Amino acid sequence: MSNMDNIGNPHHQTDADIAICGAGPVGLCLAALLVKRGIAAERIALIDARTVELARQDPRSLALSYGSRQILQEIQAWPIAATAIHEIHISRRSHFGRTLIERNEFQLPALGYVTRYGTLITALAALPTLANVQLLRPAQVSSSNKHDDHVALQLSDGSTLRSKLLVQAEGGLFGDQNGKSLQRDYQQIGIVAHVQASAPVEHRAFERFTDEGPLALLPQDDIHGNNYALVWCVRPETASQLLALDDTVFLAALAEVFGGRLGRFIKTSKRNGFALGLNARPATSPRTVAIGNAAQTLHPVAGQGLNLGLRDAAILARSLASEISADALHQFAASRKVDRNITIHLTDVMARIFTSTPDGASSQIQQTLLGLSLGLVDVIKPVRHLLVRQMMLGQR
Repeated sequence: MSNMDNIGNPHHQTDADIAICGAGPVGLCLAALLVKRGIAAERIALIDARTVELARQDPRSLALSYGSRQILQEIQAWPIAATAIHEIHISRRSHFGRTLIERNEFQLPALGYVTRYGTLITALAALPTLANVQLLRPAQVSSSNKHDDHVALQLSDGSTLRSKLLVQAEGGLFGDQNGKSLQRDYQQIGIVAHVQASAPVEHRAFERFTDEGPLALLPQDDIHGNNYALVWCVRPETASQLLALDDTVFLAALAEVFGGRLGRFIKTSKRNGFALGLNARPATSPRTVAIGNAAQTLHPVAGQGLNLGLRDAAILARSLASEISADALHQFAASRKVDRNITIHLTDVMARIFTSTPDGASSQIQQTLLGLSLGLVDVIKPVRHLLVRQMMLGQR
């Protein structure tokens, strides 16, 4: 008999059936999907350290795949203010080989979308289906204790929340899980900003691989005249230098690495940097499960982190719809293994293959093979379709 066979017994008093730690996009999406599939809203608790007002002001850019749009449509959280990506141009600096992926080849209205974190949070938090969810914010979980029939969460205000199931949805890896951990320090810093170019190409995203790491420019018009969200991955010492430059010199450095496809870079927002690494341990226990960033944090190359997390939420909601049980969590873990493994390892390979030595240099043979691989993706349709399907839709 499962140690959760009595989880639905009304004599076991709990405050919630499902407690979700993290009311970011993945946590909010999970809550809405659970309600859509018949879980009573008042039996779901959402816990987050930030107020919803602070979350709405978050200016970070997010890359949503077409598959993520489908998930958001399912819970009526779409459309939102977003810039559609119709084309993705992939190239290698100073070496031959490039590929151009276009939406028409795949009969999609868009390959993806670029929006703001705050914009997505605003849409999700306003969903009528979440009106009766227990929303605990600002609040933090100080500790958790698993019992035979519930998980007791000690909150930062001194109160206790008892739930039949705990979902860790954001805020780093879930520390008390057992399971194989995949960790990697890329020795890179991701510099993020919003920039304006003199000759933007509408709806085209760029992924340019440099000796120090990938550089992404995602189309995103805003009220300040910016038209691209920048993610530039470089070695720590280079990041320190770039962050210290004035705007004019920084834009000149960006132009030197990116090239002239967008004309001149004429404006940049404030720049920020964050360390890049891979940390994945997507295991479960009979009463706890991790999804999104709590299960796997990825390198930003190809922008797959949030999209993988939203697919986690979709499958977990489907698994829990029939019963809230250990078997349902086991089914969830098994069904997510292939998609997670493919996405995690593909992202890892893409992050490492272009920065194979500490000084950012690599052999001429390797550079030739890298350029050839981009050329092959451009001409071999089965390879293109497999890659795009995984990046745009994943496996659900």
